[in-house]
Amino acid sequence: MARYIFITGGVVSSLGKGLASAALGALLQARGFSVRLRKLDPYLNVDPGTMSPFEHGEVFVTDDGAETDLDLGHYERFTGVPARMTDSVSSGRIYSNVLEKERRGDYLGKTIQVVPHVTNEIKEFLAIGDDEVDFMLCEIGGTVGDIEGLPFFEAIRQFTHDRPRGQCIFMHLTLLPYLAASGELKTKPTQHSVKELQSIGIAPDVLVCRSEQPIPEKEREKIALFCNVRKDAVIAAYDLNSIYEAPLAYHHEGLDQAVLDAFGISPAPKPDMAKWDDVVDRIHNADGEVKVAIVGKYVQLEDAYKSIKEALTHGGMANRVKVNVEWVDAEIFDNEDPAPHLEGFHAILVPGGFGERGTEGKIKAAEFARTRKIPYLGICLGMQMAVIEAARNVAGINTAGSEEFDHEAGGKRFEPVVYHLKEWVQGNAKVKRKADDDKGGTMRLGAYDAVLTKGSKVAEVYGGSAIEERHRHRYEVDIKYREKLEACGLTFSGMSPDGRLPEIVEWADHPWFIGVQYHPELKSKPFDPHPLFKDFVRAAVETSRLV
Repeated sequence: MARYIFITGGVVSSLGKGLASAALGALLQARGFSVRLRKLDPYLNVDPGTMSPFEHGEVFVTDDGAETDLDLGHYERFTGVPARMTDSVSSGRIYSNVLEKERRGDYLGKTIQVVPHVTNEIKEFLAIGDDEVDFMLCEIGGTVGDIEGLPFFEAIRQFTHDRPRGQCIFMHLTLLPYLAASGELKTKPTQHSVKELQSIGIAPDVLVCRSEQPIPEKEREKIALFCNVRKDAVIAAYDLNSIYEAPLAYHHEGLDQAVLDAFGISPAPKPDMAKWDDVVDRIHNADGEVKVAIVGKYVQLEDAYKSIKEALTHGGMANRVKVNVEWVDAEIFDNEDPAPHLEGFHAILVPGGFGERGTEGKIKAAEFARTRKIPYLGICLGMQMAVIEAARNVAGINTAGSEEFDHEAGGKRFEPVVYHLKEWVQGNAKVKRKADDDKGGTMRLGAYDAVLTKGSKVAEVYGGSAIEERHRHRYEVDIKYREKLEACGLTFSGMSPDGRLPEIVEWADHPWFIGVQYHPELKSKPFDPHPLFKDFVRAAVETSRLV
């Protein structure tokens, strides 16, 4: 039976709860324990896939096809444990399950209430797979006191009483504001946060205090006294130059030891931090720099492309260079020359997205990279824009476009080189979709196999001819244009096993130009960079040497 660590956030919204959870998971792994991390979010969306990136940042996709909170990306990157559908749940999903059970008659005519029916549903979710690992880390989204999160707090309170004594602890992340005018750290928000938590029956065992300034010993003692925790369980979380310093920083502050002490695990195995020492060494001792432009339409919120930015960092670490990412709004050059905006970059990346806005700019970015021989990586929509650019400017299909844009505009304007995906194979079953289906849950989601063409650039990058990558899309490049495009030099170098769905395209006469229908960034880790990002950055390094 797993030991449970419930991670909550303070009254004053404090950044870094997901990072603290991920770093703690990495530290427990370094001591030889197995871990799984979970996220419980209080919003009413059934899944994050229905939300705009401006609302909630990136949607992270798991191998089994779940659309989840972006914090699961942190969990995977830090622990290497692939997230599952059962590692993320929202209030919307919980309430949906309860209402479905009520409609089926599972409750036999009882009055349905938050307690016990909603809380029991949450507890059932928490217990999934708890015999598989040593520690289950469960992060509660939002902050204590939010009305939406109250059922989750009540559920974890009950859960600790359902389990044997000593099987569950609470870790609470708070903020220590620094008042520059008086030159002091204020502990009152932390005290009130803990008081709010205690008022609903939860007493934290470990406090993680976010602070811009060093926490004086006197303040630690004050926090410990008024929050009823041991002084060595008051852990400082200072600002870091890189998130990948977090495991070493938290270990230095004693977070992992405080958690093990709270469980009474003594003596505990010594941690092996060699992996994280190497990661930090690669970050701080880079041999050079490259500039990469991310041409997208959600650039005002960098969290919309969180995994891409991190995967580029991983690629830089593999090549011992610093990757300087600049966000370029694709709409800026929808109707103008992209050269002034893209000159000076050593590589260009066009990420995924939905809708027509900004796509003409992305097409121009693909053309700029193709004609100037700049390394280009197109992901999902970025691959489709590269294909449309090739169709228009090389293959002579002047009105090439995507069905997605015609569906959005409500009229036919383009020859659909990219069409709405209506049928595909998942495992041994055939999946069918219609363009007018409900948007939620209608995409090709999760891990799918692909077969690479021998001798192609991607086969060389991957070092083999069979891969499995994660997808999240409704539209697909139409295979009927393959012959015409390949005659112009755009090779379809990766296909689904049945040969019907293009997965990868590349220009044969280009130093490095690859478009992929899937999302390779979701599987990249600092200690195991994704092959595509590793080689993409290598190509950027080569370009930088030619400039």
